[in-house]
Amino acid sequence: MTRLGIDVGGTFTDLVAIEPDGSIRVRKVASTPEDPGIGFLRAVDQYRGKRERGRGKGKAQAGVAALVHGTTVATNALLERRGARVVLVTTAGFEDLLWLRRQDRAALYDLAREHPPPLVARNDVIGVAERMGPEGVVTPLAPDEVARVVREVCARAPEAVAVACLFAFRHPAHERALAGALCAALPGIPVAASHEVRPVFREYERTSTTTAEAYLRPRVGAYLERLAAETPARGVVSLRLMTSSGGTLGAERAAGRAATLALSGPAGGVVGAAMVARAVGQPDALTLDMGGTSADASLVTDGEALFEAAGSVGGVPLALPAVLIETVGAGGGSIARLDAGGALRVGPDSAGAAPGPACYGRGGTSPTVTDACLALGWLDPAHPLADAVRLDPGAAERALEPLGRGLDRGTGAREPRGMAPGLTDAAAGIVEVVTAVMARALKRVSVARGVDPRRLALIPFGGAGPLFGCALADALGMATVVVPPHPGVLSALGLAAAAERVDLVASFHRALAGLDAAALAAGYAPLGERAATELPGAALARLADCRFAGQGYEVTVPVTSHDPTAIGGAFLAAHRARYGHADASIPVEVVNLRVVATRAAALPALAAPTGARREPQRREIIVGGVRVTATVWPLGALPAGLVIAGPAILAGVDATGLVEPGWRGVVHASGAVILERAA
Repeated sequence: MTRLGIDVGGTFTDLVAIEPDGSIRVRKVASTPEDPGIGFLRAVDQYRGKRERGRGKGKAQAGVAALVHGTTVATNALLERRGARVVLVTTAGFEDLLWLRRQDRAALYDLAREHPPPLVARNDVIGVAERMGPEGVVTPLAPDEVARVVREVCARAPEAVAVACLFAFRHPAHERALAGALCAALPGIPVAASHEVRPVFREYERTSTTTAEAYLRPRVGAYLERLAAETPARGVVSLRLMTSSGGTLGAERAAGRAATLALSGPAGGVVGAAMVARAVGQPDALTLDMGGTSADASLVTDGEALFEAAGSVGGVPLALPAVLIETVGAGGGSIARLDAGGALRVGPDSAGAAPGPACYGRGGTSPTVTDACLALGWLDPAHPLADAVRLDPGAAERALEPLGRGLDRGTGAREPRGMAPGLTDAAAGIVEVVTAVMARALKRVSVARGVDPRRLALIPFGGAGPLFGCALADALGMATVVVPPHPGVLSALGLAAAAERVDLVASFHRALAGLDAAALAAGYAPLGERAATELPGAALARLADCRFAGQGYEVTVPVTSHDPTAIGGAFLAAHRARYGHADASIPVEVVNLRVVATRAAALPALAAPTGARREPQRREIIVGGVRVTATVWPLGALPAGLVIAGPAILAGVDATGLVEPGWRGVVHASGAVILERAA
């Protein structure tokens, strides 16, 4: 049966179908920011209608085995602070924990900069007279105290409740009693308990994550409940959600783990990029997903996405495993402007889907990255983007003219089509600035982690990413750029091909020197049993969070055997690679044990089409302030082995790529185009 992946972005909603024979079908519709579910269901309906027409009348339509959705509902709720009203229940004396944070500055040299406020109001934090310590009960939880807490919570009429008590990750009895009483007193109100959400130490991150879970559950739950009710009538057998860790969960389970969806959308793109990296034999790569509102940079090593055990979204710490992603406000809809000093700035403000860039013809008047690319001739105004969205060169030029007048420096480039003086400067300047912004993001996920980008390939994707691949590679000294097949919908393709995944973790806290294989096996056993129950037949991977004694942070390493010596060696190697040093004389601690259960899905058949090549067209474009004649090739219809010399345009159905002068491309057997500097 068919598998679908649907990625709801800020500008477009992308659908990719992996058919039973491995072939790929693509649909792209305009997003509906006021209600993402509308665009989601419209994409499904358009795909079903097209497939029914293709099958002909009287033929039964095959069902959809799984529909995997990458959603920004949780992300936007955190960024826009549009979640539920939460009441937080915590150990008495620790009511101010979310405000004390970690005592780090929001900006090191800006004394006036403040951290974003917590997701709960201070008056909605209730202290409980109880306390657990490392060894168990310190202050018992009395029945009268439970009753008092329940009364106070009910009096505040919350939309959700978070319960996070000290040492509940090791001794959850008090939390269980409080959560059980609250569930009984507040039927229909979500209650999130920290020992279920994140059973690991560090009370601040655990409390913040639990509060975020409660904050998101009502909004995410209502959205998923609606989709789960609508999709069966459209032939969908299973609705699944992409999590921040790059795996999928069923809709019902995802509704109870709302915080795991905080990076749902971007994770799908990294999974798709990792799949392409393996297909083209470039297992180590930097990835860049450039969409309509932002660009997401990430790192793939050994053909797999790189994960972090904790991160933050919108200033809210989330101690949950997530794909490493660095997001910057540099998308096709990012708005360009002159600051007070006359310098050109691009983003983070975006024109979004409505009204969108000026060239969309939807009422937008601000100059954007897409307008600049169109004015430079990189985009074809005759090519529709999605639905009825076509590009209007005149509107783009009108939006760019004010910037052109402010930046008229006389580059010497002859303005095509009677453009106003300075317009080329404006468009080229926008491209240069947004390239620098994205290059910094790529450096933060590579150079800042001790990884040399020059030995990696760059995989740019998203609607605008392939236009900037060569420029970004030049900025980072990289030699290879991989333009993937279907680059504009690679996130949706990654969703459709993503494995089912369950992440489990348990606190451990033992000195590595005092461990033996039996103790490690005993520690992993409960996690393995849970994984087998939650995802039967899954492949299990074991990991451990390790640190030097006295350190305040951990490094996660794979555990291929229960030999403590092997774990120590893996930790030293990982620490040296990440931080540049590792002292074998310092004792090592194992802090947390992790088990990741995955069950792979059917992968698409990535292959270049066969048959005779089509001769390219030609058109004038501007690159680096110089007008050149570029060949225009139909991306997605190129036979394997074809050599493409820059300057060239790769015009695909879902995205456009640019091969800059001095670069050459070769079509890979997978359909990807491998770009390298020409000799």
